[in-house]
Amino acid sequence: MSDTARAADGDGVQRSSTAVVPTAGTVLSAVALVALLGPVRRGVADPALWAAAAAAFVATGAFFARRHGFLERRLAGSVAAGSSLLTVVCSGYVITQGVLGSVAVPGLEWSISLLFVAFFLATAAVGVGVADRTGVSGQGLFHRLGQTVEMTVLGVAGLVGITVASIFLSIPVQLTGGEGPELAWTVIEYLAFAIGLGGVAVGYLALRERDLSFIDLERPTLRTVGWIVVGLILILGANLGISALMGALGIESSEHTTTQRVVENPDLLYVIIPAMVLVVGPFEELLYRNIVQKSLYETFSRYGAVVVASVVFTLVHILAYATAGAGELLASLSLLFVLSLILGVLYERTENLVVPALVHGCYNAVVFATLLL
Repeated sequence: MSDTARAADGDGVQRSSTAVVPTAGTVLSAVALVALLGPVRRGVADPALWAAAAAAFVATGAFFARRHGFLERRLAGSVAAGSSLLTVVCSGYVITQGVLGSVAVPGLEWSISLLFVAFFLATAAVGVGVADRTGVSGQGLFHRLGQTVEMTVLGVAGLVGITVASIFLSIPVQLTGGEGPELAWTVIEYLAFAIGLGGVAVGYLALRERDLSFIDLERPTLRTVGWIVVGLILILGANLGISALMGALGIESSEHTTTQRVVENPDLLYVIIPAMVLVVGPFEELLYRNIVQKSLYETFSRYGAVVVASVVFTLVHILAYATAGAGELLASLSLLFVLSLILGVLYERTENLVVPALVHGCYNAVVFATLLL
């Protein structure tokens, strides 16, 4: 093959690789738009639904124009990502108002929510839009997708680890007839939490042939204390501000399963509050920030890794907040995602596990301590 032919072939491969990202975005946005038009055609008159559909239409157009060279990459990526984000916000709001746009699946006895389909596809389109704007190739996009899936599996493995540890720790109680005070079972639960998440974190490091030096633990300094104070102010302020905004918009959220248990037995707080600082904060941050987020630095930008790690952290909490309807669950997970972003930024800025661990643990402790009042 001549040099000219090879060059022409290389240009074709490059153009093909470049086209993968806007093509993927076009498909995601177009399907999201179709899903949103389902409830619209049924007569749902919520302005937020119409806004979501309009934003999805703009995102589809931006991706399509970028795919065919009508718009420059940075402009098209920015418009597509921004419009997709607006689709996520508006469709999410409609879901919190109890509108799901469910349709029956032919041949099966269950239905699927068109609005949730649009919500998740638009979320993916945001990522694709950002990737296109920053010049990520098709191969790079697939590599990032693969690592996101790997980290999600790792996050779920943490839940499995907790379950397995809980089973083994409860064997002595089961052998004595399975009877015991709920306080004792709560102690077992948090011991299993530490063993499960810690075991999965160490196991993953061993699998990737990394030693314990990968764990970012530094001796506390005045700077560390300052970041912890700032972090607590930010995370508590975000909680209060977002909760107030949700209240003003008529958005209800679901309760954590632990909160429901505390309402029935307030004495559990004497175990739960210290466990939040000594167990939950440190071990969740170990796995989801020091392992998941730090591993994502290899492929994503620093702040991209913060966002993806927060998505993983939010997804693994679905069962914990599945105490009410789909709208309430989504509202709680949205708040959790924002709080996770704060913890992720604290870890990214300090590169010290102590900071997000203590902020996370103290925040949880404060939330549960208010139940004593």
